[in-house]
Amino acid sequence: MMIQPAYPGPGGSLGEDADVKGFDFNEQSIRKSFIRKVYSILMCQLLVTMAFITLFVYHQPTKLWVRTHTYLFWIAFVIVFVCLIAMACCESVRRQAPMNFIFLGIFTVAESFMLGVTSSMYDSDAVMMAVGITAAVCLALTLFAFQSRWDFTAMGGVLLCATVVLLLFGIIAIFVRGKTMTLVYASLGALIFSLYLIYDTQLMMGGKHKYSISPEEYIFAALNLYLDVVNIFIYILTIIGAAKD
Repeated sequence: MMIQPAYPGPGGSLGEDADVKGFDFNEQSIRKSFIRKVYSILMCQLLVTMAFITLFVYHQPTKLWVRTHTYLFWIAFVIVFVCLIAMACCESVRRQAPMNFIFLGIFTVAESFMLGVTSSMYDSDAVMMAVGITAAVCLALTLFAFQSRWDFTAMGGVLLCATVVLLLFGIIAIFVRGKTMTLVYASLGALIFSLYLIYDTQLMMGGKHKYSISPEEYIFAALNLYLDVVNIFIYILTIIGAAKD
């Protein structure tokens, strides 16, 4: 991923006013097109994921079939991991079409399959409640990220530390089981990935923010937002499931 300082606005030192305005207009046009492309890809990913979740939650034969073929979950997990590493580490994979769309499509299908399997372990009411809450939370956070004057793009180091803490907390939660531990862990996870959603949204926006993501990285930007939404959904579903036990 290429994160670069945001381009100077009209107050920057780029020469004459006419040049500044022209450059700013071009940058805004490119950025708006980039944002539309990212959200178009993201919506396609979420529609595929929602289709898998609905199928696995409401279609009883599929639910029973998945529970008797658990190895498929781990195959999907390996595919997700390989595709994620390839897109994150190989610039040619995530930038060159149609390879980038192929990898993203495979990743989305495998991740959607895993989410479908996970959702099938919960009651349909809990899953749909988690979907609704996730949609409301993500919409509110996205609007906040677009309107807020606070710059979250400088919080990358803080979020990384928080993710490490969450990982260690999760390891402890494996050995120290309990409803309270699950609720605390899931709540912390939902909070951290809510901040990640704001962070990734503002990276995509560019403009006056300290850092921005290159418009060439539309696949990676969509991937970041998708993973944020997925993680928020998983943690909210965990909270609802633990609260109902």
